[in-house]
Amino acid sequence: MQALGFVLLGAFWIATMWAGFVFVLPVVLPVTLVGSTVAVAGDYFLHAWRVLVPAPADGPSPVRPPETAYQHYLIRQVWRDWRAIAGETAPSVRNTTQRALTETTRILMGGWWGFFALPLWLAVCGGIVLAALPIAVLAVVLTALYAIVVTTGLAGWLACVLVLGAVERVFMAYGRVLQTCPHPSCYAKIALPVYACPSCDRRHRRLTPSTSGAFRHVCRCGTRLPTTIPLGRFRLTAYCPHCDRRLPERIGRVRVEPLPFVGGPAAGKTTFMFLAIRALHTRTRGMGGRVAFVERRHQQAYAGAVAEFHRGGSLAKTGPELPLATMVDVEMPGAGHRILYLFDPAGEHFTGAGQVESLRYLDHGEALLFIVDPFALPQVRRMLTTDETPMTSGSADEDPADTLQRVLNELRSRRDRGRQKRVAVVVTKADLLARTGIGRDFRATDGTVREWLERLGLGNTTRTLDQLSSQVRYFASGLDTEPAEVSDLLGWLTGLSLTNGTPQQASSQYDSEVPGTAPLRAPWNPNGRDPARVPRGYQTGRWAILTGMSLLTLAAIATTTVYLIQLIP
Repeated sequence: MQALGFVLLGAFWIATMWAGFVFVLPVVLPVTLVGSTVAVAGDYFLHAWRVLVPAPADGPSPVRPPETAYQHYLIRQVWRDWRAIAGETAPSVRNTTQRALTETTRILMGGWWGFFALPLWLAVCGGIVLAALPIAVLAVVLTALYAIVVTTGLAGWLACVLVLGAVERVFMAYGRVLQTCPHPSCYAKIALPVYACPSCDRRHRRLTPSTSGAFRHVCRCGTRLPTTIPLGRFRLTAYCPHCDRRLPERIGRVRVEPLPFVGGPAAGKTTFMFLAIRALHTRTRGMGGRVAFVERRHQQAYAGAVAEFHRGGSLAKTGPELPLATMVDVEMPGAGHRILYLFDPAGEHFTGAGQVESLRYLDHGEALLFIVDPFALPQVRRMLTTDETPMTSGSADEDPADTLQRVLNELRSRRDRGRQKRVAVVVTKADLLARTGIGRDFRATDGTVREWLERLGLGNTTRTLDQLSSQVRYFASGLDTEPAEVSDLLGWLTGLSLTNGTPQQASSQYDSEVPGTAPLRAPWNPNGRDPARVPRGYQTGRWAILTGMSLLTLAAIATTTVYLIQLIP
């Protein structure tokens, strides 16, 4: 009887094994294999969600604060995120696999029933072990999909960088936008200013479409900053990259027009400069435009000069230090915008070659204003009567022709040999000159002024100026000169169209007004995120990566499923 029991038990075991290997293993093994693969994929996307969705900067994949500006998400942080996802998924899959094998063995093979559960155990454990192959393929596929999404994003980012860079270059070239430093001992030409963050004042030296972003750079403090002038970069405070001193507002948005006043000591450069500003202010107001000083000190100096003119006094002598440009922002509806750099150095800077070399702003301009003191001309001095000689008081002995020659020698060191687009020759003190015998036939018309200078022995000088520039104008100026005539000359010299509108007379209500120093552009709104949170660009990039990965994975699964169904006979 006992022997019969063993026989029946053996038969039952054989039947169980046969049924397990024939019916159970072929079903459970692929189900376990597919289930394990799907579970690993789900685990991967769970960790991807945990890494890519949180906004705090110190999340599972920390975003390190930069020195100045964050790099674009797709440059570096995207790969840190990938390492974080892989670094969390791999140990999780390994630990889960070990637990599954251990628990399956303990449950199915831990007692006498293990003799009968062997096919099921082999099916489950075999499915888990064999899942290593599709999981490896899945890892390669997911990495490839990740790289595809990143590459696509990088291509779009690079296209934006190239297009924005090209747009700005076209904008600068079309507007002939020149950027130079107005500060003494610098006067450098500037390719790109340094811009300050409006929130933390951190300086950004490469605020252009670059690896830090196409449309915006994100400052360390979280403030988003525009990368091009058309996008609003001119609204930020700019500094010279060479001397770190502040540049005028709207630098880069409009052309800087350096306008050197060249003349010997006491030639009347400062007086004519203030007369020119007064005339420009009068004309622009009559045309609905605006003139504003960039620096308050220049506004105050102008106000003092206007008061002195009204009292009938004379202006104080310019100091010996290198000049800070008197910066005047001119905005004319339909006529053009300019930032005028009016350089008015002491005449002594033109009396020696070494001193002229220090006036490096001469390297950048396309226009030159040559101030001639008629009482400094040797021929005029010789022809004055005894009663007229006191008019020369205050005039220097420096021959204007010598002054101009020194400047021309310096200009010839330029690549273009000092070629100028426009040159204006202004004979000052015309109101006093008209009271002398030699100046009675003197008139303010262009031809008469040139002819008068040539009669006094400046023929070589006028011919030299003709070689320097194809456009040369001659002008006579005094305290009684009409502002409209002065503004016409200045408009021609700087390229501003000031011929439209109704010219205002010197007695206009605007004549005694002082141009303001109000902000000339709306400041940049420093919106951004708390630096404890990742930048918006990073958050958007992470969401785009997660969305793109999910869609591509679903598409791959759907394609594989359809393919397998088609293989079924």
